[in-house]
Amino acid sequence: VRSLALQDIRGLEDEPRSKVLVELRKRHYPTPLGYDHRGTAEGVAALTIEDLRERHRRLFRPGGAILSVAGNFEWVPLRDQVARLFGGWEGDAPPPPPPGSRGEKRGHVAKDLAQTQIAAAYASVPVGDPDYYAAMGAVHVLSGGMSARLFTEVREKRALCYSVWASYQTFKDRASVLCYAGTTNERAQETLDVLLRELRRLPEGIEAEEVERVQAGLKSSLIMQQESTSARALAMASDWYNLGRVRSFDEIQAAVNDLSPQSILAHVRRLPPADFTIVTLGPKALEAN
Repeated sequence: VRSLALQDIRGLEDEPRSKVLVELRKRHYPTPLGYDHRGTAEGVAALTIEDLRERHRRLFRPGGAILSVAGNFEWVPLRDQVARLFGGWEGDAPPPPPPGSRGEKRGHVAKDLAQTQIAAAYASVPVGDPDYYAAMGAVHVLSGGMSARLFTEVREKRALCYSVWASYQTFKDRASVLCYAGTTNERAQETLDVLLRELRRLPEGIEAEEVERVQAGLKSSLIMQQESTSARALAMASDWYNLGRVRSFDEIQAAVNDLSPQSILAHVRRLPPADFTIVTLGPKALEAN
């Protein structure tokens, strides 16, 4: 297991896109939220079997555990099987550590490559916020397919990059929009400039046709999720953890139907894309204005 973990960490050096996003999260989120799940080579190498056993005894407790099941099952046999498997499991895990410090908002990883990787992040609202669906709508306006703004403005019109996107990431008490662009070294500065410009101009206006496209995409994702029992189980567990309840299909669909240019604009004007954390990876650092 140690060998596989070290191989995974070393493999990150051969995946520049993953590497720049790891560095972005380290700087954007406070510790320990910004830590990479792979850990560090030094930390993995120093682990002992006693360390693992102690951590398991201290943290692997049933208090707060969530079991989510979706599909064609019978309740009574399921309940009895869970009781047989986990009935003797006892104890509460210690509370999570408080958020610590975060890194600098600007960073560059020097690497002699033929391409430059660009990653940026800014604050959004978590899943339990009243503006959650408007926040999701805003992200999909930016990056919801080949008609979305980032793809159209950064890639199609100017041919600045081979890949560009934005995605939403939520924790229980905070959320962010993470953005990425991969480009040539010669056009890296222009790519960053255009990317930030498109993010900043989001509060200037949202078109009705953009919202219609967003609604179609979100509904398609929702329908596909309902058809996958594993995705549905994961969504229920996530809802229970973040909200203390499970959202119904009808509730989510109604919220998506209620999206409008006005509701999305109200959100991005209240919490506009700003105060960016920006990390680049490549031979030359870029200027972020």
